[in-house]
Amino acid sequence: MSGFKKFLMQGNVIDLAVAVVIGAAFTSVVQSFVADLLTPLISAFGGLPDFSSLKVTVGRSDFMYGRFVNAVLAFLMVAGVVYFLVVKPYTHLRLRTAAKVEATTKECLECLSEIPKAASRCAFCSTQVAAA
Repeated sequence: MSGFKKFLMQGNVIDLAVAVVIGAAFTSVVQSFVADLLTPLISAFGGLPDFSSLKVTVGRSDFMYGRFVNAVLAFLMVAGVVYFLVVKPYTHLRLRTAAKVEATTKECLECLSEIPKAASRCAFCSTQVAAA
């Protein structure tokens, strides 16, 4: 029983639980944005974007492909919202705030080994290199 308690108290389990809760809350925000803002906007320009009544009848079976089209369009809209409102700004911000790490090594021109930047000789081939 102590192993199970130890497992539950690990940071990874807590982080995962928080991520699931935040993800669920974020899902409702994105779905509301798509359903309440994007879909009416599309309706204003192209009519009601509901394809659920589209079907093909073969024999006595109805293939409701319109529902599938609705699901694909909803997925594409949600994916677009997540990309343009979350992924793209986050990537831009991360690149702007990334610290520029100065190189501490250089490459030997003879043997192409990594050597310290302040070295005057290569430790691998003993070639004299220019100090940085």
